Amino acid sequence: MESLKDIAIKILGKNEKRMCSCGGGHEVCLRCRVCRVKENDKLAVDFDHLAQYIDHTLLKPEATSDAIVALCQEADHYKTKSVCVNPIYVDLAHKNLKEALTCTVVGFPLSNSLTPTIVQEASTAIAQGATEVDMVLKVNWLKDKEYQKILTEIGIIAQTCQANGAILKVIFENCLLTEEEIAIAAILAKKAGAEFIKTSTGFNKSGAVLEDVALMRKVVGPKFGVKAAGGIRDRETAIAMLKAGANRIGASATKAILKGE
Repeated sequence: MESLKDIAIKILGKNEKRMCSCGGGHEVCLRCRVCRVKENDKLAVDFDHLAQYIDHTLLKPEATSDAIVALCQEADHYKTKSVCVNPIYVDLAHKNLKEALTCTVVGFPLSNSLTPTIVQEASTAIAQGATEVDMVLKVNWLKDKEYQKILTEIGIIAQTCQANGAILKVIFENCLLTEEEIAIAAILAKKAGAEFIKTSTGFNKSGAVLEDVALMRKVVGPKFGVKAAGGIRDRETAIAMLKAGANRIGASATKAILKGE
């Protein structure tokens, strides 16, 4: 793989040579829609209290309303950062949570819907109480090098979220990508104004991998969010992901991860 700086220059244009101050491995300034230079570092530092980093997740198609209510009760009991549910359950989750945030997914899990459809999905979810939105990157656009389309779609959804007090995470589906494609996706998501990048949906052939998390963190630097999701089922793995650079964990096995705290 080329250096991250060379990759950034290649996809942004050879005339972009200003150095970046946010600490990202891309080095050159991305001219991000939201500059985060003055923000505090987002790195995980407290490995004794993992719940604060966890999005307690239930996205299975067979999930019932009773299961969602139980998920919310567990999230408040363990004091997780959020619950992550499918859009049809955002309203139910929001009404049943006392402290945890409501997170949802849009364009999930394949992101083959048209951009206006995904924007509407995000808008409706936010109106029903979602304060965090995890969208899926269009892998086919990335493979086709349709970088401007990706920037435009993420940018529109990021603006929709931020105008309504929500944050945006962009899911890559790393198991389908090369290292260079992961780096490019991270650069594009950061430039477009998202707050987080995320490893996977958990619905493809593999989930979070330590090496991918480390690469994602290296690309975006310390002032940006990195979420590891998919296949994280125990405390040891969760801590390893945080030490590799994640500052959020998407997990359905929250009780097993937090056992012993």
